[in-house]
Amino acid sequence: MPTFESKNIRNLILLGHSGCGKTSLVEALLFSVGAVQRMGSVNEGNTVSDYNEDEKERKCSLASTLISLVSGPVKVNMIDTPGYTDFIGELVGGLRAVDTGLVVVNATGGVEIGAERGVKMAQQKGAAVVIFINKLDKEHADFERCIEGLQKKFGKKCVPMAWPVGKESGFKGIANLLTRQGLEGLAGEDAAKAKAAADAFTETIAESDDALLEKYLEKGELSADELKGALRKAVVEGKVMPVLCGAVTKEIGVKELLGVLTDYAPSPADMPKVEATDQNKSEKVSLGADPAGPLAAHVFKTLSDPYLGQITIFKIFSGKMQANSGFYNVDKGAKEKIGQVFSLMGKAQVQMESIQAGDIGCVAKLKNTGTNDSMSDEKTPLKFDPIQFPDPAISYSLKPKTRDDEEKISTALHKLTAEDPTFKISRDEQTKEMIVNGMGDIHITTMINRMKLRFGVQVDLGTPKVPYKETIMGKGNATYRHKKQTGGSGQFAEVWLRVEPVQRGVGFEFVNEVKGGNIPGPFIVSCEKGIRATLGTGILAGFPVVDVRAIVYDGKTHPVDSKDIAFQVAARRAFKESMEKAKPVLLEPIMDVEFVVPEEFMGDIAGSLNQHRGRVMGMEAAEGAQTITAKVPLDEMYKYVNEMKSITGGRGTYTMTFSHYEVVPSSLVPGIVEKAKAGKVEQKDED
Repeated sequence: MPTFESKNIRNLILLGHSGCGKTSLVEALLFSVGAVQRMGSVNEGNTVSDYNEDEKERKCSLASTLISLVSGPVKVNMIDTPGYTDFIGELVGGLRAVDTGLVVVNATGGVEIGAERGVKMAQQKGAAVVIFINKLDKEHADFERCIEGLQKKFGKKCVPMAWPVGKESGFKGIANLLTRQGLEGLAGEDAAKAKAAADAFTETIAESDDALLEKYLEKGELSADELKGALRKAVVEGKVMPVLCGAVTKEIGVKELLGVLTDYAPSPADMPKVEATDQNKSEKVSLGADPAGPLAAHVFKTLSDPYLGQITIFKIFSGKMQANSGFYNVDKGAKEKIGQVFSLMGKAQVQMESIQAGDIGCVAKLKNTGTNDSMSDEKTPLKFDPIQFPDPAISYSLKPKTRDDEEKISTALHKLTAEDPTFKISRDEQTKEMIVNGMGDIHITTMINRMKLRFGVQVDLGTPKVPYKETIMGKGNATYRHKKQTGGSGQFAEVWLRVEPVQRGVGFEFVNEVKGGNIPGPFIVSCEKGIRATLGTGILAGFPVVDVRAIVYDGKTHPVDSKDIAFQVAARRAFKESMEKAKPVLLEPIMDVEFVVPEEFMGDIAGSLNQHRGRVMGMEAAEGAQTITAKVPLDEMYKYVNEMKSITGGRGTYTMTFSHYEVVPSSLVPGIVEKAKAGKVEQKDED
């Protein structure tokens, strides 16, 4: 493939609800330019985009895919994305590299949450938006209802540029409302509606430019050339979101859509300059899509290929990258050598001599470079702000099924987390569990399935253990004498000890109040050592002990038998007995949670949180949405993402961070204690 100038490049991302036909649209676009000899089918598992085994199995996209095609002098880079909310990280990463959001709407379902989210995310990124209403040949397809829904949500700038000829099984083509070609194929009410839509389209374009509007009001009409020039400017500036339509499996409306994308969607040269930080000068610089400028590229996705190894996908914002050259990784402070540079058509590589500013490219087998890294020249290290991927919303504990799985799991997890920044692994030092974190059940299930399919690793999933802690609410004291005689030298120690609570978050304090040397200094150290050794296992359910002060205030020794180990044992036993008398309680982690939900679901979410022991701390209105801040026990949040999706129809999101520990309600303590003891028995049996 030749090298393309930025003015002849179109970078777009396909957005929309699952099942709307994004992947089929990619097939139809490829077929329309002869890039494939026949259109693949999602049901048959032979599409260019959905090439992974798990995607063929589920018959839907589960990861974003880069597909490039050439139409005349224009190269079109398309990023096909999953429609499930669980894979929103794929959309966030892809949006860093594109200039246009191509939002696909299912004509039978109207403007579903995936389409609504797609438009909003593209707008927030500053990308142009083109909308394609698909499946007009299906039963219950309703073009006008879709237009009404789009305009209700996004205003009159969502304007039809095409009108369907025929309905449902009788759908046979489209009329162009810009050129008015095809209107003659309509009759009666349809003809009148299409004519009104064509007039509205002209007015909308005219209103996007003051000089053009004045001319239109004067003459009552505009030439096709005037309309085309104004339309492109309006689309680039986000003042117009043209709505196309068709049925991709019947190849209706596909070529017209491609024409709109190549003629009216912005090129990288049309977009505002981007900012990067010059690390040498610690100052921001503005970069245009200039191949003669300094090299500045950003990695937005990483793939693991069974033959090529790691594939790094990046957008070049400035400069160019030649095959068999190298670059400087600004984030890692490392030089990288590269071999071939290429584009992708699904899993197939399309070799290129070089990649210039504005284009999306790929290299393989880099040693130190991953998603979110900046690629530059060492002399001019330019660093981009990182892509802000959403935080995971659901967690599971993970356990390898066999010893063989345990040995292979590290490699599998490393590659999967490199591919997907929203899939994260952590280890809870208290519970000793490996925790996998993701965006939802489908996301986690998909990643676990990939571990099995790609790496032959099988695991068991479970609900993570809550890292409870134990403390006391009152005071307690005990005296413990440790005496052991075994024929030779014995052991003797007597410790008088009391415990009392300290402020939450302090941890543990040890105090020596022994007078007159009743316990010598070295044995005081032994007492503290013995108590600290027992802090990891509380008396209620074996959870770590926190926020307690232990005071040793008296004791006795033996001139021969008193030893370090004797005082450790005595202090440990005295500490446990004191704890039992000091009103021991369980503590649970409380999280600060911020929910963003559509306004109409605010009351339902607040009521739901109340049922999950949550406390709403505040509400703040935003455009069409409500931000709710709350404090919720971690135990209640582990699976809450599914309930929130159910309540909001998949339109709500949340983020959470640790806040503090609070006392567990007494009614819940027996169940937690019983579960903890059962877990210890199970662990003992396994050992």
